[in-house]
Amino acid sequence: MTSVYDFTAATLGGGDLPLASLSGQVLLVVNTASKCGFTPQYQGLEALYRSYRDRGFAVLGFPCNQFGGQEPGTAQEIASFCTTEYDVTFPMFARIEVNGARAHPLYEFLKREKPGLLGSEAIKWNFTKFLIDRSGQVASRHAPTTAPQALARGIEALL
Repeated sequence: MTSVYDFTAATLGGGDLPLASLSGQVLLVVNTASKCGFTPQYQGLEALYRSYRDRGFAVLGFPCNQFGGQEPGTAQEIASFCTTEYDVTFPMFARIEVNGARAHPLYEFLKREKPGLLGSEAIKWNFTKFLIDRSGQVASRHAPTTAPQALARGIEALL
């Protein structure tokens, strides 16, 4: 059975991170953007990370420029923005595509496992969130409008 831990993703720093290194943790996988109306959610995502990381939880941020060109920066610019504006300390990855022929294999898996409204697999916008259980399976999918704090109960249940 495939799990999130079967994938590898490039980090903002340029290295590859096998997600197997996070095996056994509860994860929140989010496609992010620096120039989006939902960008302030970085603050809530960081708060969740700081609240639960010592209990085996991590937020994984995947910058994406597919929605309104809202993540146009280089890896260095994205990293600088996240740390300067929102003091992000959770793992951030290299910019990826989440839809289409060049979608990252991790996102193909996530979308297939938890389709959105009316069975649509496509990611509709930035800050779509996938909550992953300790076995690497997709527990739930949440719309961009779902505030990070609203996920606390679900995270606690999986911890």
